[in-house]
Amino acid sequence: MRTSRITIKKSSRVLILMILMLGTTGMVTEISASGKGKKTSYEEQYIFPFQSKHVHSSSIVELPNGDLLSCWFEGSGERSANDVAIMGARLKKGEKEWSKTFVMADTPGHPDCNPVLFLNKEGKLFLFWIVVQANKWETSVLKYRTSDNFLGDGAPKWDWQDVILLKPDDNFAKTIKEGFKKVGRDDLTWAEYAPKYEDMIYKAALDKKKRETGWMTRITPFVLESGRILLPLYSDGFNMSLVAISDDNGETWTPSLPIVGRGNIQPAIVQKKDGTLVAYMRDNGDAPTRIMISESTDEGYSWTAVEKTELLNPGASVDAIMLKSGRWLMVYNDLENGRNSLAVSLSEDEGKTWKYTRHLDKMADGEGSFAYPTAIQAKDGKIHVTYSYHLKGKKGTIKHVAFTEKWVKSPK
Repeated sequence: MRTSRITIKKSSRVLILMILMLGTTGMVTEISASGKGKKTSYEEQYIFPFQSKHVHSSSIVELPNGDLLSCWFEGSGERSANDVAIMGARLKKGEKEWSKTFVMADTPGHPDCNPVLFLNKEGKLFLFWIVVQANKWETSVLKYRTSDNFLGDGAPKWDWQDVILLKPDDNFAKTIKEGFKKVGRDDLTWAEYAPKYEDMIYKAALDKKKRETGWMTRITPFVLESGRILLPLYSDGFNMSLVAISDDNGETWTPSLPIVGRGNIQPAIVQKKDGTLVAYMRDNGDAPTRIMISESTDEGYSWTAVEKTELLNPGASVDAIMLKSGRWLMVYNDLENGRNSLAVSLSEDEGKTWKYTRHLDKMADGEGSFAYPTAIQAKDGKIHVTYSYHLKGKKGTIKHVAFTEKWVKSPK
């Protein structure tokens, strides 16, 4: 692997960044951009070389010793490909090259997808993911593994594995019915012979089996000051979200009420200073497609009816975290169509405005796809993001970038 260190003058930044966006397999790029006495940094690398298999939906966690552990799903497709497994790799502290990849989870004969890594307050490592039954998202099974021995080479030594069973009660259907009254629209096409969308979803919500199955992972859990863990989940069957709640460090889980909207999936949770939780979600619903939002004032159990923000969204996953500085950071595709532009933005007013924006990758439509980001902030303050990275004519890889808050705020 080659490493390059570049000191960039202000007048040359744009040219250098355009060159770097072309990318080189196995190359680590470290950028030091100096100006007015301030120094910011940015690093990028592929976790593994471009390969022919489909690779997607990564997660990343910082381990107690400063190492990074990442995972993703990999195979000849997604839900329709039975060879899909959860793969992983490590980046040891102080090193520049990710380890060889290894298997994190593999259910023979079934696709394993959407892995999420998480460390609870006791230092136990969790791997959440879904096993797709009958090759349909809506019949997926939510699983997890845990490990107390995960600092060595290769995959963690798993000591427990189980299925997370959620049992939404009759309030699930009631909340959906009431929520649709608040988010309904009068301008949608209708016909007397065609059942209304809301009626179909409500009818499905009355079915105990449907509301207890098909809840899927994508975004890292959020931990409240009380210790409560909120695991963001979504359903392609109901085309909306909820969170799994644990008050015992991940031993048991109960469902929140649904986050009701039209196509609001894959929630990323942040918290305001007054305790209000905010969920930012992908828009899989009606045009115009925008990042969707909902709030909770009771520690994640009930949520407001979903609204659209002004932030563009092409039907692609977003991630949002609160930084140690108190600012919020969001990584998202800032387009209405396509995934060829991946932006990172900072908010200084709890999401009212996003004052600073830079792009992690941006290419012409059809030249590349950069999606499904997961963001964390390490103990040293550096921000790490992994995401699916595909170029025209190449199958793909998972890209890892690391940067500082100052880099996002510095001149482009």
